[in-house]
Amino acid sequence: MRITPLLLKDGYKVGHKFQYPDGTTLVYSNLTPRKSRNKEISEIVFFGLQYFIKEYLQRQFHEGFFNLPKEAAIRTYQRRIDNYLGKDSITFDHIAALHDLGYLPLEIKAIPEGTLVPMRVPVLTIRNTHPDFFWLTNMLETVMSAILWKPCTSATTAFQYLCTFHRYAAETVGADTSFIPWQGHDFSFRGMSGIEDAVMSGAAHLLSFTGTDTIPAIDFLEEYYQANSDEELVGGSVAATEHSVMCMGTQTDELATFRRLIDKVYPTGIVSIVSDTWDFWQVITDFLPALKNEILARNGKVVIRPDSGDPVKIIVGDPSAPAGSPAHKGAIACMWETFGGTITSQGYKLLDPHIGLIYGDSITLERQQDILEGLKQNGFASYNVVLGIGSFTYEYVTRDSYGFAMKATYGEVNGEGREIFKDPKTDDGTKKSAKGLMQVYRNEETGKLELKDQCSWEEEAQGELVTVYRDGKLIVDFSLADIRQRVIGQAAFSEKEIAVAG
Repeated sequence: MRITPLLLKDGYKVGHKFQYPDGTTLVYSNLTPRKSRNKEISEIVFFGLQYFIKEYLQRQFHEGFFNLPKEAAIRTYQRRIDNYLGKDSITFDHIAALHDLGYLPLEIKAIPEGTLVPMRVPVLTIRNTHPDFFWLTNMLETVMSAILWKPCTSATTAFQYLCTFHRYAAETVGADTSFIPWQGHDFSFRGMSGIEDAVMSGAAHLLSFTGTDTIPAIDFLEEYYQANSDEELVGGSVAATEHSVMCMGTQTDELATFRRLIDKVYPTGIVSIVSDTWDFWQVITDFLPALKNEILARNGKVVIRPDSGDPVKIIVGDPSAPAGSPAHKGAIACMWETFGGTITSQGYKLLDPHIGLIYGDSITLERQQDILEGLKQNGFASYNVVLGIGSFTYEYVTRDSYGFAMKATYGEVNGEGREIFKDPKTDDGTKKSAKGLMQVYRNEETGKLELKDQCSWEEEAQGELVTVYRDGKLIVDFSLADIRQRVIGQAAFSEKEIAVAG
């Protein structure tokens, strides 16, 4: 779907160029997460700006506007607005002038992508660089907000999973963190709000993990973030069945389906087998013991995948189930009884490497915590499970989850600077904006980013906000490797903070 990029805005933006005071030459705005609706999360992971710049400010504006004949570009815009607001409701000289200029006269300064940014600290600022095009700055508010809030939100969610995996690995496994990138697996694709949403969110997941079923997220990171799957692990998965495969093998011959999969179809390597098609506990207590010798003889791992019921009870055990029953013990304890394993340096049981478990249905942050804590309490290491993260987690969010908003705080009229702000008396403080020019700096004592507003231009030029885009050109081009290093380093640092606090 291709839409003229100048039309990627709310309808009321059309007339704002004519509403600013005469003599306006500069509009300076910012995008800020204003309020977390999750009391346990006070920082977001910034991600997605480079995609927005390359895809929208560069490719779409060039292909859909600047590279078109001037008359055709203006005619397309004028037709839509005349039909929308009424013929001759506005003039179009400013659109013609922009086409004549041939580029977007804007400067965007931003925090490095992958950085943890506290609430009420801007992730970026944007201003016009040519006095005639002051109206461009906030015209882009709609599309910038629509594109950027979701990858930031999904990157923040994935980071929360990552921190929890790190904490339990440290407590139950030891110093080895090599399995963590595979412990969170993206299962969200089919439940997302369209392809772009799924791919942006899937790419955000891959900042913290490597496990994914959202294949085009890998293409996204190669296209927009210098990733190269020939030279680095961007994202991956394993051979896996679905219920149609198991059903086609028939219920009476289910054991034979398991045997065929592990002996003939996948005699080596990792294979994940959905195991709740009929009776999950029969698979755990009958089929796995019957297949024990074949599984242990394979050069690879058989991964059992339950897919229904309460994941905490299925994995860890159900205290309300009859004592001694498989349901009471939980899947991991039953699999340990069959296959055994090793004891980690931290003193916890880790299943034999030929067998494992993945659960990808209804895994929330709360359930992740309950599963890993339940395993720990039962003497099992966190590396016994991989957890799938689906659309319930990645899609049940909104722009208001972290209160993302783009607002102007400074302008110039007839050469005079004006600090502008909003502070509604009917608001709880969420919508109270900063004032004037902005500097983001890192507090030397806490290590956290903080905001200084009402700055001079000299102060604004310093700090953590750096120019990433100016006058049509991308100035800074981050790679996936850069961003991952930043994200994972912050996850490890967060766990050190938790350990010290504890």
